[in-house]
Amino acid sequence: GLEGDKKSIIKFEFNPKDGIDNPALSLAEDMGGEGVGEPRFYLLSKDSTETFGFCLHEELGCQGHIIRQVELGGLAQRRGLQDGDRLLQVNGHFVDHMDHRTVVQKIKASGNQVLLAVLDGGSYEAAKALGRDLSQMLPADIRPRLCHITRDKSGFGFSVSGPEGVKGTFQLSVRQDGPAERAGVPPGSWLLELNGASVRSYSHAQLTRKLKQSGNKVTLLVASSAVEEFYRLQGLRITAALADTSWLPFKVRELHMVKGPAGYGFLLKEDDCISGAIGQFLWDVDAGLPADQAGMKEGDRLLAVNGESIEGLDHHQTVLRICARDDQVTLLVIDPAGDEFYQSVG
Repeated sequence: GLEGDKKSIIKFEFNPKDGIDNPALSLAEDMGGEGVGEPRFYLLSKDSTETFGFCLHEELGCQGHIIRQVELGGLAQRRGLQDGDRLLQVNGHFVDHMDHRTVVQKIKASGNQVLLAVLDGGSYEAAKALGRDLSQMLPADIRPRLCHITRDKSGFGFSVSGPEGVKGTFQLSVRQDGPAERAGVPPGSWLLELNGASVRSYSHAQLTRKLKQSGNKVTLLVASSAVEEFYRLQGLRITAALADTSWLPFKVRELHMVKGPAGYGFLLKEDDCISGAIGQFLWDVDAGLPADQAGMKEGDRLLAVNGESIEGLDHHQTVLRICARDDQVTLLVIDPAGDEFYQSVG
């Protein structure tokens, strides 16, 4: 999106190699005969060489964030996005009330995968004319959770049950005030991944063995019954990339820096990530200069610049992003321990 341009356009890049083409499902054709359809949900994935296949517009005289220029045969079209659709939600966050640039940044910051909720243009206009609260048309919580549990003397604080003889279907009973509850595991939630690996093919005995091999700490991707049902009805696959990570002990950090007479006071180096991919790392942080004052640490990995992911960018392109604004920059970074953790759970 271009600042100050009411017809600004942004093109997002996504990879069509994200599994089976499951069209999003509409739960109903209309609501009470008033011509207002239901929101539709799309899970889109990319790599740095593919395009998302649509543009996002803000247009004078029209309300909302408008889907335009859907590429013929592109990922967006194959999933079912249509010209004129209005974007309501990005990764479970309601965005209709946000400014255009913020919505653009939310999608870019999502990295390689994003979950979008849209409403067709006619339904959007009808709902607005009726004075409807569009946020009430969307489920309150559609995000699975990543939970990192540390065992106490009595264990992890949860037990596992599932249909006898059926692989991959595990429901968790959570002990009150136990480690699992404190780590954010919802009672009765469904287990999807254990330490970054899908449990879909596990028998109960295999899962028990994997838990024992985890030692004193385990990371679970879980979904409440309501969240699991939502994804099942929409024909979408739940992934760790969509998870609520607010319960995890590992956090990314946002560093805002205003350039001083001696610059920002750090060196950007390209190196191999834990995953084997190429990453951009922050080193030689000068004491007392803006980078140090903002909280930058030696070895931090750079994730985003001014709200936009640098995934897929090379060293030169990343430097250009950092220098795009003459006197200030905002970096999103993660320390080595956090980076290793997130890589381990996908």
